[in-house]
Amino acid sequence: MWTMASGMVFILWSVKVVKPAVLWVSRRKQKGEVVGELSASVILVGVMVWALLADAIGINAVSGAFVYGLMIPYGPLGVALIERVDDFVEGLLLPLFFAICGLRSNLYSVSNVWAAVALAMVALLSAAAKVAACMSVGYLYDMPLNDRFAMGLLMSTKGVIEMVILKIGRDMEVLSEQAYSILVVMSVVVTIAVGPLLKLATTSNRGQASYQRRTIMWPDPNSELRMLVCVHNTRNIPSMLGLLEACCPTKRSPVFVFALHLVELTGRASAMLVVHDTTGSASSSDPQQLHKVPLGRSRHMIQALESYAQRAAGVTIQPLTAVSSYSTMHVDVCGVAEDNCVSLIVLPFHKQPTVDGDMQVINPAIHSLNQSVLANAPCSVAILVDHGLSGPSRMAVAQHAVHHVAVLFFGGPDDREALALASRMAEHPAVSLTVFRFIPDEENEEQLDEAYITEFRLKHVSDETVVYTEKVSNNAEETVAVIRSMEGIHDLYVVGKGGGSSSPLTEGLTEWCECPELGPIGDMLASNDFNANASVLVVQQGMQEHEMAAGMVEESPRKPR
Repeated sequence: MWTMASGMVFILWSVKVVKPAVLWVSRRKQKGEVVGELSASVILVGVMVWALLADAIGINAVSGAFVYGLMIPYGPLGVALIERVDDFVEGLLLPLFFAICGLRSNLYSVSNVWAAVALAMVALLSAAAKVAACMSVGYLYDMPLNDRFAMGLLMSTKGVIEMVILKIGRDMEVLSEQAYSILVVMSVVVTIAVGPLLKLATTSNRGQASYQRRTIMWPDPNSELRMLVCVHNTRNIPSMLGLLEACCPTKRSPVFVFALHLVELTGRASAMLVVHDTTGSASSSDPQQLHKVPLGRSRHMIQALESYAQRAAGVTIQPLTAVSSYSTMHVDVCGVAEDNCVSLIVLPFHKQPTVDGDMQVINPAIHSLNQSVLANAPCSVAILVDHGLSGPSRMAVAQHAVHHVAVLFFGGPDDREALALASRMAEHPAVSLTVFRFIPDEENEEQLDEAYITEFRLKHVSDETVVYTEKVSNNAEETVAVIRSMEGIHDLYVVGKGGGSSSPLTEGLTEWCECPELGPIGDMLASNDFNANASVLVVQQGMQEHEMAAGMVEESPRKPR
């Protein structure tokens, strides 16, 4: 009774007296005052003081530290403390704690085999009960079978809290040495088994999301084009909306856009994928809620997208926010693309132009992210190197061509994909398209290139804003000279990533590439040496068999009427 009464007084005193003081420190942090070394030390020492007080009144010391942790607000103060102790706790204390729990286990103490089997069965049945409960509740909410199973597996994992409870039970002699050892081993076994089973469940779910249209090239040009546009900050929004407007969305040929705001995971917040509604109600500006801070950053992006979708016809925009580390962010991008049957992923370049015209690296991690998406994407991918692409408002009100787009066609699947996207842009009244086809003196074009070029010319034969030109070249030097002669003429260059990579017309250019993800031609156009204030869109066709693309070209010939 004394322990219970003392524990209640201890908790009430912590909540009513100490927590307001901690909140006062947190409010000072929100006003811009940095948490100093003294304040941080006092707060961290409080953990040990609360553990000592809890132990003195008969409560376990871990419970006292847990009560103290509940008083720390989940906001800027918590972030400041995490930045100071996260590496020390996760890098040193947690491994030591788990090692101690393992060393205290003694399997030689298991003398009663039947009792050990019964205890192991209880541990397995408890995990199975969690899976069954999650699957039953998920069934009531019409969740897919794989998702229900995955949720039950995640609920069955064991972590530090389970080990703490077992350790307390062993210290208080509630658990015998045999029971403690068996439960520790079963916790490890269950947690190890969750990984492969969870991977199997999520892999099967991915397989159900298979779809056919993974490229822009498609027999029906008026079918809905589904795009995934990625942005890192508000500076990416105007150029992405300008590119979207250039794709000429109409009610007859609509475009469905998934706008994904990529936010780096910081501190110990959980990785998440948030789907916003069109009113942006999922965002929040409450600074005390750490898990809502990334959504608050998405508010301006959602407002700009909503404003554009209200003006444009044939555009549907679904805003999303992905919060994860850059090392795994490509998994979120590719997962969203596959789950939503996307045909094209658009990524911003990791460099942005400065005032003097040079290209400055924003974040090296974005460079690695783009390369990972290119290597793992289930559909076509385009990287936009922005040099002031015209905004949607300027293009929407234009009565004549104000946006000059050039396609550099060398041949190959990536170049055909770039030409397919440019063909859609040519439908916009404010876009003037020029296609430059580079051919050697000794013509040796592939059949697919010739077929698609012929189809493109027949489609735009009566369009005066579309110009087709053939450029004859013998080597890389002549190719570079021809491209440099276009400086200052066009606003946007659309090229394939692999365009000319194996062609004698660009032989040797690959060795000088600073950004291999752009390909030889895209890297040259995006470099500081190419003094043209024009944006560059580098397209890579989706990873699929070339026979499928060949069949699509052969099955959809267009004859002039």
